[in-house]
Amino acid sequence: MKAGWEVKTLGDIAEIKGGKRLPKGYKLQSEITNHPYITVSDFNDNGTIDFENIRYISDEVFKTISRYIISSDDLYISIAGTIGKTGIISEQLNGANLTENACKLVFKSGIDKRFIYFFTKSHDFLKQTEINTRTTTQPKLALERLKTISLQIPPLPEQQRIVALLDAAFASIATAKANTEQNLKNARALFDSYLHEVFSKRGKGWEEKTLGDVCEFLNGFAFKSSNVIPKSKTQLVRMGNLYGHKLDLERNPVFYPDTFSIDYKKYTLKEDDLIISLTGTVGKEDYGYTVRVPKSEYKLLLNQRIAKFDAIKENLINKDYLEHYLRSRNFLDILYSTANGTRQANLSTVVIKTLPIFLPSLLQQKIIVDKLNILKKETQRLETIYQRKLQALDELKKSLLHQAFSGLL
Repeated sequence: MKAGWEVKTLGDIAEIKGGKRLPKGYKLQSEITNHPYITVSDFNDNGTIDFENIRYISDEVFKTISRYIISSDDLYISIAGTIGKTGIISEQLNGANLTENACKLVFKSGIDKRFIYFFTKSHDFLKQTEINTRTTTQPKLALERLKTISLQIPPLPEQQRIVALLDAAFASIATAKANTEQNLKNARALFDSYLHEVFSKRGKGWEEKTLGDVCEFLNGFAFKSSNVIPKSKTQLVRMGNLYGHKLDLERNPVFYPDTFSIDYKKYTLKEDDLIISLTGTVGKEDYGYTVRVPKSEYKLLLNQRIAKFDAIKENLINKDYLEHYLRSRNFLDILYSTANGTRQANLSTVVIKTLPIFLPSLLQQKIIVDKLNILKKETQRLETIYQRKLQALDELKKSLLHQAFSGLL
């Protein structure tokens, strides 16, 4: 350990106080009062509070829990449900009440609160909270266990020096991350823009057809949950596996007996099939995703509320052309306008069959597909680069935190 540094526990350096549960049956109100009540859902990942959805308590209730308030001098930590979200409130929230699912650290002299805040972002802190968390109905980190979490602490001037370095470094990383995320969006937007242009500027000789003219549809089957088994070679493709026009078979996989791939052969998918999700949330574009089924070691079953584009007429349409069209804004804007439902948005394959598609000759379709595939490949290359850069920036933050709390910064 570096000279002058000491090993302390959180209980050594701060008084740790839990938040307060509201009276049974009491409902938080959106009407603004002098008493905001901060819940874990208000905690942002960057250590700030989300003001948009803060709710309040009445003067009467405040009187009963007035000693459970938090100050901008304190550090808050979530201790139930989502464990270890930390931050410091702004001065305008001084005097707010804190949920019972969080606690505050009131620091003793000689401690820089931001030094401890940065510690709570380190791997060491997260590992110690994980070890000390107990799970019953939900994860819970008892205050007595939180008090035992230890760290190396230097004298106050050294704490302040480290905080200044981390503040500057993290600000630069945040800027770099924001720029990289924007570049990632731009790369995707470039492809989407070109896709829209292709299907908007139709050339001479293009014919208007309906989707029902170029293919049939097969709706998935309502497989019974009672038949689910722990593991097999037959996996159910559910809506949760389709997201962002990608198929993720590792996301909450569900398996059925292998005999189902024979008994329900009609609903067995094969490599290169095109499928689309038919149900989502009203007001959101979390459905209408078209994906191409990849090669898989599993037999894949088509679940209800997913449809397969079946019997595609290759004398009229190139399958790749169809896939690109189904992912374009030109089609999606029309598709979403046909959804029905109040809370749950539902699409109908009967209606989808009537939606328009514009077709040039098969030769022109092939030329368009070749250009789109080249641009898509380049877009994916850029996305990979930007994703790796984002991962590298996250690793840099972890490295800086490790150095800071090992006395190496």
